[in-house]
Amino acid sequence: MSKQRVFLTGATGAMGFLGMQELIKNPQEREVIILARPSEKNKAMLAPYEGRDGLTIRWGDLTNYEDVCACVEMSDIILHVAAFVSPAADYHPKEAMKTNFGSTRNLIRAVYEQKRENEVRFVYIGTVAETGDRMPPIHWGRVGDPIKPSVYDYYAVSKIAAERLVIESGLKYWVSLRQTGIIGPKMSEIDDAIMFHNCLDNVLEYVSDRDSAVLLKNLCDFHRSGELPDGFWGHIYNIGGGPGCRTSTYDMYKILFGALGITDLSNALLDAKYYGVRNFHGQYYLDSDKLENYLHFRHDSMQYYYDCYLKQLGSTLKISKFITKLPGGQKLIGSAMKKRFMKTALTEHGTVRFINEGMDDQIAAYWGSKETMEATPALCDCHHFTDWDTVVPIDHGYDESKPESELTLEDVRKAAEFRGGACLSDKMQKGDWSGKLKFRCAFGHEFDASPRLVLEGGHWCPVCERESWNYQNRAKVDPFFAQVWYPLHSKDETPRVYPKAVSELDVPDGEA
Repeated sequence: MSKQRVFLTGATGAMGFLGMQELIKNPQEREVIILARPSEKNKAMLAPYEGRDGLTIRWGDLTNYEDVCACVEMSDIILHVAAFVSPAADYHPKEAMKTNFGSTRNLIRAVYEQKRENEVRFVYIGTVAETGDRMPPIHWGRVGDPIKPSVYDYYAVSKIAAERLVIESGLKYWVSLRQTGIIGPKMSEIDDAIMFHNCLDNVLEYVSDRDSAVLLKNLCDFHRSGELPDGFWGHIYNIGGGPGCRTSTYDMYKILFGALGITDLSNALLDAKYYGVRNFHGQYYLDSDKLENYLHFRHDSMQYYYDCYLKQLGSTLKISKFITKLPGGQKLIGSAMKKRFMKTALTEHGTVRFINEGMDDQIAAYWGSKETMEATPALCDCHHFTDWDTVVPIDHGYDESKPESELTLEDVRKAAEFRGGACLSDKMQKGDWSGKLKFRCAFGHEFDASPRLVLEGGHWCPVCERESWNYQNRAKVDPFFAQVWYPLHSKDETPRVYPKAVSELDVPDGEA
């Protein structure tokens, strides 16, 4: 059997770097090709791997087509892990779109120009951020739920555009794996105002960086051995760590600060009103077992992250645990932490800055109104959500009990009507999920899309998606979308339209 050739993008990121280390463990079976920007940081990181058997390092950039084309030519599996992620993406939306959408387009273009669209396996790593805010009581979700990037989340916007490109690419063997929050040392190092966007009652089904790396390796191993069936390809899956990786932000804080000896979080956290109450991303998954059953990658629980966080504190942990045992010690340590948090919350994307400077659009996005924000009770008086096991089902607008082979044009028409629009096509081959049909959204935009994109992916009108966040108006005319909007917003809420600063149309062909 010939060597497997794997092109791994993003090898200097958290998931990609550990993935690379897993993939090169069997150099006699696999050649791994990576493309990395020649920065000092990347060169230092990869220096120990230069010349390693089974690893080819090419210095370049994913936005340079020639670099991408050369790597694709050397590979038969593409693991597209690279991304310009949050919080950096939210400060630099144009760079995020150029990198995340542009690199994906370059990869697909290279496969087609080499006439290998029926043989190359293309693995795209998407994100939980695509479905945005799923605060309780709609905190359980699955693939096919409405695409709904949170306002100002340009990482999600760029990844949605790229995923749409992958699903509609026409490649025979593609898959989109929507990555959740990755726990590990990198997450414990985040020091950005985004931490105050993450609502205290928000939830995530995390996965570890180590398990994500095993996922990549097992996918390649199982494909090589023939254990990965053809039915795996051509679908979208949620990556989640399972029950042991499910937690709320508040419960996570209780464990982390409790390890420091702080039992009353009001001593350490900022005033509760400084934490957004909506407009972040996260959910528990109803369907993450599907991917686990294919790739068998889960090993870690949230304890892995707690251990990483506490290790990163070093001697500070022992000092804090000692001081917090003394009279007034909790308040002393908590006061120091609050000062540090306040400094972060006053930065460009900080919630305290939004409030102090009367930034109405941001206040509306994260709290609904200034009145709602100001009415937030003190942390000690907050009643946190506890009914985590109750599932509020999201209707996808068609009979999902039918085998895929039985899908008809009537099914698609019903789904389109449930989205406030219409399917304009007058014929469709029964069971064809990849052939494009013509649709019209509630706002009159006409577009082509496959049933796979709309029904399984949860995508809808590309014009609405690229132009603005116009969710209140959309919920009024789109019953499908209303299911994930009205539980968290009043129907009487004043509609706000947030124009987007960038779209995939701003990345011209041939320039990325």
